[in-house]
Amino acid sequence: MKKNLLGIALSFAIAAISICLGNWFPLIGSSVFAIVLGILLSNLWKLPVAFQPGLTYSGKKLLQYSIIFLGFSMSIGKVSATGLSSLKISILTILIAFLAAYAAGKFFKMRRVLTILIGFGTAICGGSAIAAASPILEAEEEDIALSISTIFFFNILAVFIFPFLGHLMQMSDGYFGTWAGTAINDTSSVVAAGYTYSQAAGDLATIVKLSRALMIVPACLIFAGYRYVRDKRSAQKVDLKKIFPWFILWFVLASVVSSLGIFPSNLVPYTKLLSQWLMAMALAGIGAKVSFKQFKEAGAGPLLTGAFAWFCVAVSSLIIQYFL
Repeated sequence: MKKNLLGIALSFAIAAISICLGNWFPLIGSSVFAIVLGILLSNLWKLPVAFQPGLTYSGKKLLQYSIIFLGFSMSIGKVSATGLSSLKISILTILIAFLAAYAAGKFFKMRRVLTILIGFGTAICGGSAIAAASPILEAEEEDIALSISTIFFFNILAVFIFPFLGHLMQMSDGYFGTWAGTAINDTSSVVAAGYTYSQAAGDLATIVKLSRALMIVPACLIFAGYRYVRDKRSAQKVDLKKIFPWFILWFVLASVVSSLGIFPSNLVPYTKLLSQWLMAMALAGIGAKVSFKQFKEAGAGPLLTGAFAWFCVAVSSLIIQYFL
């Protein structure tokens, strides 16, 4: 554990700055600031080798712990309030996001894991979904950074574009709330766009977004199955205990405990804050292991893949609502 202290301390320092900046600029958020500051630090200053073990630990273990604590703030009972129709839309748009990202990733000849992460972030809930899937898929720091940066770009765009388009098309509060909740990736951006439109639209958009976020669990289990099959086909020794995403089970348990009222509701804001800190530390660690050269080598593929997936989700959500 001693070998990790320097790297963890650096991750904590970056996280502290990121959370302050995130509070000042909530549309950007602490997660994006953490990964950007980590990247800037590692590229402007050659980090000593002594920092590397702790940065790796932050990027992997703290990432999983952040997802577990996030579970306490996700009440499964609230999902029923979205109604069957919004769940149908969520499931269909999730499938469309994956198919669109897969097609674009193939076209641009991108790495499979990077394509999956962009599709997953677009389909479910942005950075949190990418954070949950990354350990299961054994994603490289570069792929995590690229996918989160891509998702962030379209989150910011959505906050300005969605309310404008909603008013232009004279959408009802319910129609816009469902559209924003199913087609915008990150929770903060959903909230910003929803409440910019109206109070009722914001309330509904937030609940619809919550139902999408809970799709993290079945999706991560599918990824674990995919990894199992992949390793078996390549004749690698497969360890089910190692592959299975145990942290997702703890996430589910935390959600259930919170939903049943066993966990004191007055402590939920603190678990959410702890999750935010751990997430920021993890993303700082990931960012600190990424170079500008990797972004340059990736080219425009990730951004164009994210754009195509996001466009398909936004359009399909409107069409599905119309026919349902």
